[in-house]
Amino acid sequence: MADIYERVDSEAVRFFCADKQSQKKVFLWEGKTISDLFINEQIRDREVRVIGVDGEQLGVMPTRDAMKLAEEAGVDLVKIAPTAKPPVCKIVDYGKFKYEQARKDKEAKKKQKIVEIKEIRLSPNIDTNDLNTKVNAARKFISKGDRVKVTLRFRGREMAHMNTTKHILDDFAQALSDIAVMDKAPKVEGRSMTMFLAEKR
Repeated sequence: MADIYERVDSEAVRFFCADKQSQKKVFLWEGKTISDLFINEQIRDREVRVIGVDGEQLGVMPTRDAMKLAEEAGVDLVKIAPTAKPPVCKIVDYGKFKYEQARKDKEAKKKQKIVEIKEIRLSPNIDTNDLNTKVNAARKFISKGDRVKVTLRFRGREMAHMNTTKHILDDFAQALSDIAVMDKAPKVEGRSMTMFLAEKR
C-alpha cells in the first residue's frame, strides 16, 4: 500500500493514502501532474498534509515538523499535490519516487492507444470489384483499431442523384457489420456524402 497515486490520463493523477486496518486505498485528491516537484527546503507553505513513508496519513502539520520527520527517516519531503488545500506532501526517497513516477507514466503511455482516422473514397458509379477492394482496405484499418471515414464524392450531374446513391454507403457499412459499427451516419458535406465507421466493441 506504499503507492499513493495512480494515473487518470496523460495529465491527471489521483492521490490516495493507505488505510492499514482495512488494507484499502483512501481517496485524497485529484489534480494535474507536475513535472518539477518541490522538495525539502523548496517547500514554502506554512503547513502541509503529510503522507508517511508507508503511505499512512499523518495529518496536517507545520512544514518544518514534516521536514523533521523526513530528516529522521533519512529521506525527503516531496510536495506531490501543490494545489490541494493544504498542499499534500509525502515523506519518501525522492530519487526512488521520481523513478516510480517515470515508470508509471511510461506504463500509462503504453496503454493509451492513438486512434487514427483513415479515409476511403468512393464514386457513385464504382463497380463491384473496386468496391470490394475498398471494403477490404477498410477492414484492415478497422482491425488495427482505426476509425474509417468513407467519402462518396460527386461530380457535375452526379449531384442530382445523391439520394439514389446513398445505398453505396449503406452497402459498404453492411459489408463490414461483422467488425464495425456506424460511428456517424451518412451526411452531406458540400459535393460529398460521408460516414464514419469504428471498431465494434
